[in-house]
Amino acid sequence: MTFKQLGVRNDFIKGLAELGIKIPTEIQIETIPILLQEKTDFIGLAQTGTGKTAAFGLPILQQIDASQPLVQALILSPTRELVQQIKKQLFKFTKYAEDKIFVEAVFGGEKIDKQINNLRRPTHIIVATPGRLIDLIERKSINLRNIQTIVLDEADEMLSMGFKHELNKILEYTSGSRKTWLFSATFPEEIRRIVKTYMKGDIARVEINKNALVNTNIIHQYKITTLANKLDVLIDLLENKGEERGIIFCRTKLGTQKLANELREEGFSVGALEGDMQQKERDKVMRAFKKENLQYMVSTDVSARGIDVHGLGFIIHHQLPEKMEYYTHRSGRTARAGKSGFSIALVLHSEMQQIYDIEKKLGIKFEEV
Repeated sequence: MTFKQLGVRNDFIKGLAELGIKIPTEIQIETIPILLQEKTDFIGLAQTGTGKTAAFGLPILQQIDASQPLVQALILSPTRELVQQIKKQLFKFTKYAEDKIFVEAVFGGEKIDKQINNLRRPTHIIVATPGRLIDLIERKSINLRNIQTIVLDEADEMLSMGFKHELNKILEYTSGSRKTWLFSATFPEEIRRIVKTYMKGDIARVEINKNALVNTNIIHQYKITTLANKLDVLIDLLENKGEERGIIFCRTKLGTQKLANELREEGFSVGALEGDMQQKERDKVMRAFKKENLQYMVSTDVSARGIDVHGLGFIIHHQLPEKMEYYTHRSGRTARAGKSGFSIALVLHSEMQQIYDIEKKLGIKFEEV
């Protein structure tokens, strides 16, 4: 199957080819024809790293009337990093577009006045975090009256990060004849409620690997250790990984900084990402990691949302996550775009029951290393 056969325009296909995207993924094959041909609400369920951005981004771009300088589509995403990433991808898809399509990103952590000024320019698509969008709506600094499509990207992550109130407010504010496209890795009760309240009865739905709650290209492993030996075990694992790059997950902000400092003292090239950091510092660390100036990142669960770094060979759970869905989101940072990767948990003897619970709930199998 080719993008041409899916109905994607030649000028967008040229932009995709320049990015090395020549063969559509399964979610793109199943989704793009529906979104191009049918004026329908839509639910797309697929794991992180399967190509959802192009699955909704290409149909949105293709439906924009570039001659009308109006906001015609809104994409909501949970984090600043994801918002910036989506904007960048849409921009690259349109490099050879016949008519210029303008995309603006709005998110917290940047001066709101600057974003208000940017929105005064012709804008066709807005990519936003829910909190900043509400700020702009309340200031009457954003015009969403001509929205034809609203996309909820990583809907489960937005809810788990506490954006339920904001999402309800935005969906009520933009209600009308618009289409709603919802993309998510999981389908918890909170999302079912949104679907029931804000989406029309006859909803198109695509579910990729519906029995696989976690990307099937991930190899799941665990290593039994003690609290006293955990750092030494981690150091051995990293040394055996050679040049490979990865993310190490901790539960707490304090634990994240402590572990990053300990690894630096051992000579590893490592950065830390946690919620108490200034946005400027977060951006600096993320840039260094993406540019491969840092080999490893130590992160809390919430701070890692939106990290999309290609070529990560593994993730390590320094502590098992508090919630089951966090395991899915953590693991999804590796094995992206069809590649394989490792998800390695460092566990105490007393935590083995949690490994068995994760296996049962997510339908995966761990191997001991």
